[in-house]
Amino acid sequence: MTVYLNGQFLPKQEARISPDDRAFLFADGAYEVVRAYRGHLFRAKEHWDRFDYSLKALRIPPPASADFSAIASELLKRNTLADAEATVYLQVSRGAAPRKHAFPADMTPTVYAFAAPFTNPVEKWASGVKVITLPDQRWARCDIKSVSLLPNVLANQQAQEAGAHEAVLVRDGYAMEGSLSNFAAVLDGVVHTAPRTNYILPGISRLVALGLCSALGIPVKEFPVAEADLKCATEAMLFGTTNEVMPVVQINDRKLGDGQPGPLTRKLQQAFRNYVEECQRRG
Repeated sequence: MTVYLNGQFLPKQEARISPDDRAFLFADGAYEVVRAYRGHLFRAKEHWDRFDYSLKALRIPPPASADFSAIASELLKRNTLADAEATVYLQVSRGAAPRKHAFPADMTPTVYAFAAPFTNPVEKWASGVKVITLPDQRWARCDIKSVSLLPNVLANQQAQEAGAHEAVLVRDGYAMEGSLSNFAAVLDGVVHTAPRTNYILPGISRLVALGLCSALGIPVKEFPVAEADLKCATEAMLFGTTNEVMPVVQINDRKLGDGQPGPLTRKLQQAFRNYVEECQRRG
């Protein structure tokens, strides 16, 4: 595998990052993951804008010499993924310095990126998935796509151990989002999803899905569903870079409807795939 590190493309086994890097010592960094559909970087501008937002929120100066689209495209090419389904991961840390909590002066950010093949979860798209609810134990700046993901990791691990696809995180009695995806539930024919605040990550797939809802005439209410009201949901779904529109057919021990993906979810799922194909055609 060829990776990118601080201006160079090199074999992964030759990449070297200092043990004093603040991403390693403090989780002091931000990241982005972009889907590539046969070489097309899906909604790249929105991803780079969010990356820039996260870096500015962490007060990490965006590397002036790093053209993220060019890096991503070159990684796809060098790893023979330009005509395949893939993901590109990019990470920027504050850089390496002696371990002190306050920011050292004159830091040089560490920029790392790699591309990997991706297999679409076709079976799960068809059958739907189970999720569980867990308390949201993350910090109050979930809008920053920080590499500090330990609460998300622990929640997702608990979901896997429960035979679930995802953990839906509940804060103050309301379902906010998943450990690695945004969440929506359908009540009385209306898609309910948590609004864009500091308590959720502003997902790019969520943005696309809500735009498609508008185009399809599907009503949306950007207000989180109370955990107690999840029992009234007729459908639910996850939005995410790797999930796209993932049907949820079971929440904890309760199946939704007949235990199959609902008609509104199917409609939105198909619209999303059509939109991806249209983006590929437009280049």
